[in-house]
Amino acid sequence: MYSTIFSGALHGVSAYLVSVEVDIAKGLPAFFMVGSLSTEVRESRERVTVALKNVGLHLPPCRITVNLSPADRKKDGTAFDLPIAVGMLEALELVPRDAAKGCLFLGELGLNGELKKARGVLPIVRAAAAAGIRECIVPKANMREGAVIPGITVRGAENILEIMYFLTAGQTDRDGLMPPVQVDTDRLFSERAFGCCEQQGRFDFSEVTGQETARRAAEIAAAGFHNLLMVGPPGAGKSMIARRIPGILPPLTLEESLEVTSVVSVAGLLEEGETLVTERPFRSPHHTISQAALIGGSTVPKPGMISLAHRGVLFLDELPEFQRAALDALRQPLEEHRVTISRINGNVTYPSDFMLVCAMNIATTKLIQY
Repeated sequence: MYSTIFSGALHGVSAYLVSVEVDIAKGLPAFFMVGSLSTEVRESRERVTVALKNVGLHLPPCRITVNLSPADRKKDGTAFDLPIAVGMLEALELVPRDAAKGCLFLGELGLNGELKKARGVLPIVRAAAAAGIRECIVPKANMREGAVIPGITVRGAENILEIMYFLTAGQTDRDGLMPPVQVDTDRLFSERAFGCCEQQGRFDFSEVTGQETARRAAEIAAAGFHNLLMVGPPGAGKSMIARRIPGILPPLTLEESLEVTSVVSVAGLLEEGETLVTERPFRSPHHTISQAALIGGSTVPKPGMISLAHRGVLFLDELPEFQRAALDALRQPLEEHRVTISRINGNVTYPSDFMLVCAMNIATTKLIQY
């Protein structure tokens, strides 16, 4: 039997749909996976078969072929476990045929059948909604993240058996088994406006006492989203002022919040159960940070600190201590507000529209000779 299940893959902070095609036929027992796959995607073979066995679903001896289309685009991550498992259940006729039609599946499977948190759920659900997909089934830890996208129903599941019961149930019973998630984005932003997030450790600019010149400079820089360099002796309050600059920046709009959340989600740094990043980000890397970690990249392209600081503040304390190559690499992202990372598998572009705030001691100013 043959089945096709929809899933999604990441490309930078955007996403595209992937068709997970599963064919189960008679023959020598084998499990083949094709479609330009990374190592962690190929490892889905073991995770899916063991997970199905441990929930009581024993696979017959057969030849299983899985293709992830489009086959010419490199795919990575562990979120293809769930669509592969659902495709196998449909091909084995353990769930009704076309029961998963119009649904997108995303999630990593544990060996006990549990669904684990995946990264990049928000941009994938956004791409699914734009493509006309009507439902998305994701891990319960990611359900609120995906539910902020309007025009699509998002459901959260805890394990593969819960999804199997959901697919075998009638349309009228599905909402009772896995109710859709509702997120009120207006309420999220209104809570921020009324200061309900202050208990989360938010820093207030009013806590800065004295330093009238530095305060004035920070306010002017924040008003125009200009870059800022503070020079002074240790203990003068440079870091304290920098840490509180996001609090005087204009509040994030919904579209900006979706951009910031997408970057954090792609990086896998979104907290479990978190919905949207509604506060301006503040990133302060240590001066020993490498160029790849600051700009983004390494072997597999991932967002760097400049992208994680998108729409917020990137603070470089002890500026002269940073590597010269890392500082030079900041020039183009500061001008273009984006960074393009080129690797053998293609190019990936991440946003990097941030406010650069730097601090250094008076004694080290002579070390900066540009």
